[in-house]
Amino acid sequence: MKRILGILLLLAVYAAALGGARAQSLNFGAGDTPIEIFADNGIEWQQEKLVFVARGNARALRGGVNINAEELRAYYRETDKGETEIWRMDAVGKVAIKSGEGTAYGSHAVYDVDAGILTITGENLKLVSGSDWLTARDQLEYWEAKQMAVARGNAVARREKKTLNADVLAAYFRKDKKGDTKIYRVDAFDNVNIVTAQDRASSNRGVYNVESGIATLTGSVKIIRDKNVLRGCSAEVNLNTGISRLHSCAQGGTRVKGVILPTKKKK
Repeated sequence: MKRILGILLLLAVYAAALGGARAQSLNFGAGDTPIEIFADNGIEWQQEKLVFVARGNARALRGGVNINAEELRAYYRETDKGETEIWRMDAVGKVAIKSGEGTAYGSHAVYDVDAGILTITGENLKLVSGSDWLTARDQLEYWEAKQMAVARGNAVARREKKTLNADVLAAYFRKDKKGDTKIYRVDAFDNVNIVTAQDRASSNRGVYNVESGIATLTGSVKIIRDKNVLRGCSAEVNLNTGISRLHSCAQGGTRVKGVILPTKKKK
C-alpha cells in the first residue's frame, strides 16, 4: 500500500514539467531548459490571442517528461520588463503524460502557472506506475503551494490485493532528510473502503500514515473478515501486519459491537 500511494507523486512530476520557476521547488523542474514541441499538422502562433497551438499528434518534451495529446496550447503574456512568459498550458484530446515513474491519462490537462495547479479531467482518468493504479471519475489535481495531490469522484488506489477507495483521496508531500519529495499522509473522505487479502474495512473518513502503514478510520466503522463483522466509532488498521483495533465512542458510551461466527469442523 505504501508504494501504491506513491504514484500520486507523478502529479508533482507533471506539474514540474509544465511549469517554470514554480516547479523548481519540487526538485523535478528543468529550470531554464526549453520545452521542445512537435506536431504533425504544424504549430500556429495566434499573436492577437497570445497563444501557440500545436495540432496533430502533438508532443512536448521537457525535463524527462513527455506530454502527448491531439492538441497542445501555450498561453503567454508580456511582462513589465518586456519579456514573454507562459501563464497556462493545455493538453487536449487523448492526453498521455509520461515520465520515468509512470503515465497519466485523461482527455484534458490544464496547468495554471500562476496558481500552481495542474488539473486532469475527462474519461478514463488514471495514473499507472508498474502494478500500481490510481483512478478517478471526475478529476486529478496537484496543488503546488499546498504540496497536495487530489483524486476526486470514486477515487481508487490499487496494488495487487490491496485497495483504498473513497469519494476523495488527498495525498500530502514533504521533503525528507535527503531532500527528496515523498508522500507522508493520505486523507480519504466519504465512503471510505479498504480492502486487503484478509479484511474489508469501511468508514466515513480515513487517514493513512505512510511511514507507519496505519490507517485510522472514523465514523460508522465496520470491519469484515470472512463472515465476522465488527462495528465501532473508530479503528486502526495496520496494512503492514494485518492487525486491526476497533474503539468505542468517546462520547455517549457506545460500545464496540461484533458478530463472530465459529468455523464448523468437517467430519
